[in-house]
Amino acid sequence: MNFQSVPKDNPFFLFQQWLQAAKDSDPVYYCGMNVATVDANGFPTTRVVLLKEYDERGFVFYTNYLSRKGDELKTNPRICANFWWKEFQRQIRIEGKVEKVSDEQSDRYFYSRPEGSQLAAIASQQSQPIESLDALEAQFNRVVDIHKSQPIKRPKHWGGYRIIPERIEFWQGLDHRLHHRLRYVKTGPDWNTEYLQP
Repeated sequence: MNFQSVPKDNPFFLFQQWLQAAKDSDPVYYCGMNVATVDANGFPTTRVVLLKEYDERGFVFYTNYLSRKGDELKTNPRICANFWWKEFQRQIRIEGKVEKVSDEQSDRYFYSRPEGSQLAAIASQQSQPIESLDALEAQFNRVVDIHKSQPIKRPKHWGGYRIIPERIEFWQGLDHRLHHRLRYVKTGPDWNTEYLQP
C-alpha cells in the first residue's frame, strides 16, 4: 500500500489493513506486540503481549496489574508498543500512555477465555519468584480444586490496559534499504502526519 494514498487524518485505516494482512498470514500470533515500560529508576523492560481489542480510543491488552509491567505502569504510565511482521517487512510503533479499562470490559474478556486460562490467572502471582515448577503446578491444582465447588471470579488485580496513542509510526521495509516511514502525531483531537527518513 502506497503511504501517499492513505488517509492522513486517521492512522486506524492503515493499522486495520496491516493487521488484517498479518491475520490472514498467521491467524494465531498476528496480534503479538512487544510492549516497553520503564521502572522508577528509568530502567526499561520489554515483553510480548497479545493485542485483544482496538478502536479509535486505543489498543487493549490484558495482564495482572500486580505484575512487573503493572508495577512499572503504576509508577510511570508511559508505554511503547511495537508490531513486527517479517513476512511483510512491516512494523508499527505506538507511543503513548495507558489507562485501565472498565471492570465491565475486563469481565467480558476474562469470561470469554477458556476455563483453564481463567484459573491460571487466579493461580499465578505473575512476576513473583516461586521455588520450582512443581510448586507452580501444585499452586494451580489447588486453585482448580477450590473452584470445583465455587464459581470462578475475575481477580480484581487482573484486567485490561488501554494504550492511548500519541504517536503511531508505520515502517515499510524495502529491498534497497530506502525504507518508507510514515508517522501520525496526535495534536489535540486531530492527527497530523509526517514522512521520516529511514
